[in-house]
Amino acid sequence: MPAKSIIKKTIQVDTHIFDLEIYPRLVSWEVFPKTNDAALYAFSNKDTLNKIIETNHIYEKRKK
Repeated sequence: MPAKSIIKKTIQVDTHIFDLEIYPRLVSWEVFPKTNDAALYAFSNKDTLNKIIETNHIYEKRKK
């Protein structure tokens, strides 16, 4: 997969920082925690983290 088809972002949820890689062709993403605390947060709150990423970073919000 060419590097152009990957969107890389750094996101912060509460006090935890993650690297987010978005694959637009597959409508898929991967989350990489920066610290051990962020990894524990991601493991404990997987559903919440996925919902935050979907609503704020993956799907575009409708414009009126």
